This record gives sequence, structure tokens and C-alpha cells, in this order.
Amino acid sequence: MSNLFKYLPSVDSVLNKLEEEGVIDGLPRALSRDLVNGFLDVCREEIKGGIITEEKQLSSENIFPRLACHVRAGAKPHFRRVLNATGVVVHTNLGRSLLAESAVKAVTEACACYSNLEFDLKTGERGSRYSHVEKLICEITGAEAALVVNNNASAVLITLETLAKGREAVVSRGQLVEIGGSFRIPDVMTKSGAVLREVGATNRTHLHDYENAINEETALLMKVHTSNFRVIGFTKEVSGGELAELGRKYELPVYEDLGSGNLTNFSGLGLMREPTVQEVVAEGVDVVSFSGDKVLGGPQAGIIVGSKKYIDMIKKNPLNRAVRIDKMTLAALEATLRLYLDPETAMREVPTVRMITEKPENLKAQAQSLARVMRRVLGEKVIIGVREGVSRVGGGAFPEQDLKTFLVTVVPQNNISVELLKERLLSTEPPLVARIELDAFCLDPRTLSREEYKLAAETVSQALG
Repeated sequence: MSNLFKYLPSVDSVLNKLEEEGVIDGLPRALSRDLVNGFLDVCREEIKGGIITEEKQLSSENIFPRLACHVRAGAKPHFRRVLNATGVVVHTNLGRSLLAESAVKAVTEACACYSNLEFDLKTGERGSRYSHVEKLICEITGAEAALVVNNNASAVLITLETLAKGREAVVSRGQLVEIGGSFRIPDVMTKSGAVLREVGATNRTHLHDYENAINEETALLMKVHTSNFRVIGFTKEVSGGELAELGRKYELPVYEDLGSGNLTNFSGLGLMREPTVQEVVAEGVDVVSFSGDKVLGGPQAGIIVGSKKYIDMIKKNPLNRAVRIDKMTLAALEATLRLYLDPETAMREVPTVRMITEKPENLKAQAQSLARVMRRVLGEKVIIGVREGVSRVGGGAFPEQDLKTFLVTVVPQNNISVELLKERLLSTEPPLVARIELDAFCLDPRTLSREEYKLAAETVSQALG
């Protein structure tokens, strides 16, 4: 065994060969050296473990292909593109909403060029970064004022910290939600310094429950939209309008966290009725917060709208500096919101909205087109079919509600199980994520663009090979 170690190539000789073959073009020398050292360490462990037992296993023709694969894999960015064939439109684990083409262009320009981020072009003096989107948000939602922070969790935190720190916030027991990442309303309320005052029961809360809880320590009345779960049966909740009226009676602000707030009414698709931001603002709720990167279809952001009196208070909170948005988010959000000035344009140009509203007959045609591409690329390696299925909105919106779709089914024919195919597709370039149903690997064209069909087929071919 000890004699085999001397046949391991030197690091410099390996680096030279990698350069000659163009494997490490553009890679920093230090990174290339680290990757080679890592590979040689693996070889040493294989010698010790009896996996490498002969000198010829360490010859250049045997070792170099493995080495090149190791270096290429190690050189890939850890954060990279993934093909989403799951049919989940706002897929939290895969980056949530895709940006519209105009938003992508705006982000690119914001990154590549200097900008008027905090510069007033009318006066030549320092300006406010929020001025770029506040007017747009107010025009679309009907609110008096608006503020944008880095996500909706921050929006909840800064709103409660501003309006209820050290005092009570009254919330229905049935609305003490937890969303992904163990973000819980009671926890963020504690962090904000507000004191939680629970009222009502899990399934039923009445207006008098809120009113009976009001005392000299009450700072605000809060409503949390349960967008990621449903309580059905014997239920009752107080509307935003009723709560707003109660708030005015006692001169208390009313705050509603919409979570995955939407600017589009999707009820025509057969989905359960979800309140739009515009409707909640019109009910007279003083402060409303919602996400920018979910059903709205923009970048990650927390949008706070409502009465100028309260929004101005939130803006002046020193915490605002810690949760403010950057120039890339501002650029993407402004471009996305501009599309919403014309609802028909938003339906067509915002990818999230377009995918949610895609008609079943169009998805059937897309599935048939994807199936043809898969058959052409994969040949007899697989059996390809098309069948009806369901998609989901995702992102905590419209829970347990299905969108009709058509799936392309893939069944390998070379002794590879669908489970192994799914696992291998996580290592292809790019990785492809889909789902297994009824012993078939299923791709949903709702979340694949036509430009990705051939690439999806090629990744399956990589996995089968």
C-alpha cells in the first residue's frame, strides 16, 4: 500500500494538464490548487481503504477523467440555476417568483451603473430611496402612504415595534400563525416589544372579543390573514372593515398582515376568494403589510401601506435603517409595479401572474410540445406520456387548492427507477426538480418556459447516462 502513494501525480503536473485541456480556464489558481489537493486526498483515502490497489489505477488515463469531473463540480457556483418542473409557481425553496423581463433589465442596469438611489435630480441634493416606488404603490393600492423594507417579516416587526412597543396588541387566537422557517406571529411580537393579547377561540372570534380586551394598555388591533392554512366548519372571524370601525371608535390603529398579499383577483380561476390589497385598504384598515416576492411576482420585499400618519411614524423608526431595501430590489420592484398600472399588462408580463392564470387548454398544448421534445432527445431510453394533473400556487397562498394542468410523464427503460432518476437530476447541469406520481417522473409545463424544454430533456438524458 505504501508504495502506491509515490505514484500519485504532483499538484503542479496535474494543474498543468488541467490548463492544457482547458478545464480550469478562468478559475483562480488558488481555487484550482485547492480542488486538486482535495482530489488527491480522496485518492489517498482510497489507497488506505483498499479501493485503489494497483499502480495502473493511478495512471493519467485512469485518474484524469475523475479529476476533471471533481474540479468542474467544485468550481460550480453553489448558488445556481435550477429547472422547476414541479408545477409550484411560487416555490419557496427554488427562489419564489420569477421577475418580469423589464424587472430583470432594471436590476442589471442598477448593478452596472451609478443611479439616483438617494439623489434628487430636481434639486441636486440628497433624496429618499423610497420615493422611487411610494407613489406607484399608493396609486395601485389606493393607500395614502407606503414604505418598503427587505421582507414581510421585517414589515411585521417594524410595524409592531413602532406602534405597540411596551403595550398590548390584540390578536385573534385563530390568527397566531407560523409560516416557513418557524416564523411565528407571537415570537415576532415578543421581539418587537409588543405585548400579545389573545382574544376569541381558535375557530371563532367575534367583534365583542376585541372590544372587551381594549384597556388603557391597548396600542393596536391586529388582524393576520391565514393565507397558508384553512380553518373550516364552525368558524367566525371579524372583517377588516369591522375592526377598522372599532379602531376608530377607540382611536386605536388597526393593522392587518396579509402575508402573501396579491394585487390580482384570482377568483375566476376557481380558487378560493382571497382579499386583494386594494380591498383591504378600501375597508379602512390603517396599516397593511404584504410580501413583494410571492403572488405579487416581484423581488423579495415587505410592503407596508396605509394611513400617512402611521406610515410616517414607521419611516422614522431607527430600525428602518436595518431593514431597508437595496438598489437592486428597488429597481426590480419599481419595474414590476409599473406593469400593474395596467392589469392586463400585469397578467401578461408578470411571470407569476401569467403562470397562475394559464388556461388548461394552453397547458395541454405545452405538455404535448414538451413531450415531443423529450421523445426526440431521449428516444427509446424512456416512455413518454401526457396526462391530467394539478399544479399549486405555492408561497403559502391558496393552500390545498389545485390548478388544473397536464403533466409529461417519464418512465425510464434502462433499469433506472424513477426514484433514482429524480435523485440523479439533482446533480445534472442544470439540476431539474419535479415530482413522482403513480410510478412516473412528472414534469409540469406550467413552471417551465418553452425555451427550457430542450434543456429539460437534455438534463434527463444526462441523468440516464
